[in-house]
Amino acid sequence: MNQRARKRFGQNFLHDPLVIQRIVRAIAPKAGQRLVEIGPGRGAITLPLLRACGRLEVIELDRDLVEPLAEMAAGIGELHIHREDALRFDFSTLADGGRLRVVGNLPYNISTPLLFHLLEQSDYIEDMHFMLQKEVVDRMAARPGSGDYGRLSVMLQYRCRVQPLFGVGPGAFQPAPKVESAFVRLLPWPRPPVELSREDCLETVVRQAFSQRRKTLRNTLKGLLEEQDIRLAGVDPAARPATIDLAGYAALANRLAQLS
Repeated sequence: MNQRARKRFGQNFLHDPLVIQRIVRAIAPKAGQRLVEIGPGRGAITLPLLRACGRLEVIELDRDLVEPLAEMAAGIGELHIHREDALRFDFSTLADGGRLRVVGNLPYNISTPLLFHLLEQSDYIEDMHFMLQKEVVDRMAARPGSGDYGRLSVMLQYRCRVQPLFGVGPGAFQPAPKVESAFVRLLPWPRPPVELSREDCLETVVRQAFSQRRKTLRNTLKGLLEEQDIRLAGVDPAARPATIDLAGYAALANRLAQLS
């Protein structure tokens, strides 16, 4: 397939055979599993996955890629192509009473909103394997106190275990992106590591806290939680947002829930 990459779709097609092999080994697909690939592009990992599983669901927005993908898959297995926007796709419709394994070389320009969209449907997902911008993976896996730690770190780590697997250079793609990439595994928790009264309160607290990450919590959470409420949650009001771990944010969220 010689389809040119389209900038508006954020396309960077994977072509390095060694990287492709490494990705497929990390996913370790098996027959009978419910695999879903987001953005199959030219089919670099689509065909190896299809050979291993016999059946594969793919979500591809670019209509010019649909027919070539179907032609390449002919005789290999059942390829079901959904020509839809992954940001609006209801993944639960593919679960069929089981849980999905979701994979993909995600368009970097929509990776963060797409991750949050998938997290909202994590009850239907067994695991996720994604190629992402390395900077995003660093933020996803960051620990409190690091410069990469932020809203994405907290919200993602509440939902799943983040396992960065390996880095990938620009030369593995066509066209080559201007950034380094990384392959990551996400494992949704069977039970969240912290208890929350209301999950929406965690989202509210974390978003407001990191809206001004250099300020102290007493300032950045003003109007949401008073200094006394922050103390009652067991958190230092003089601390900065990037120093608070998931348990601390859960305590703040539960305090907000009590006041709501």
